[in-house]
Amino acid sequence: MVDTNITIIKDTKEKIIKLLAPSGWSEKLRIFLNSQDMDILLEKLLIESKEGRNFTPTLKDVFRAFTECPFDQLKVVFIGQDPYPIMGVADGISFSCSKTGKMQPSLRYLLGAVNKTVYNQPVDTPQDVDLKRWANQGILMLNTALTCQIDKVGSHYAIWKEFFFMVLDVISAKKSNVPVVLLGKQAHTYSIYLTNPIIKISHPASAAYAKSREWDCEDCFNKVNNMLIEQGLGPITW
Repeated sequence: MVDTNITIIKDTKEKIIKLLAPSGWSEKLRIFLNSQDMDILLEKLLIESKEGRNFTPTLKDVFRAFTECPFDQLKVVFIGQDPYPIMGVADGISFSCSKTGKMQPSLRYLLGAVNKTVYNQPVDTPQDVDLKRWANQGILMLNTALTCQIDKVGSHYAIWKEFFFMVLDVISAKKSNVPVVLLGKQAHTYSIYLTNPIIKISHPASAAYAKSREWDCEDCFNKVNNMLIEQGLGPITW
């Protein structure tokens, strides 16, 4: 059984490294991806699966935020909490709902704020629920944990902590000009590990918990675009 686990972990790690290669992230994260810490991470996920503690998203989608946003094209980072803790909803890009085509509350508030602050439209103006379009413009849509046990918010923070630190180290060292938007208290705690321009705001889920009509994004989308324009880069089409 132990030998079988070692083989599964080795094969899975090789597939992840290969998956991340075209986007350039495999090279940037190679120290962690080839480390024992990565083996431990994968072993923990394997144990979760074997013991019936299903998690989301599926392994093939876990690194989608990276594969859809090549490192060389990185312009902005959004960091939330963890994936939607519902089977078949999370697609590997934070807040995105491409699997079902239906908005979760957090995405509804997020896009409602875009409608109001960027486009001066009603908050309920329809928008595409697949945030791949943001990722493909250079936005790394992350969560502090890339997986989550079904129905257990925050269950995998510890599993992903070392990997997440590595990602922040790379962004801070190689892309220190990139704005980082931290959504919610969990994400806010990581601001001390970054040298980047930082925007701290509440998480859209807080508006859902409060049953508010709108989420106060503190004009973060326009602020991000202004930062990009100041750097001589094109603004994001939200």
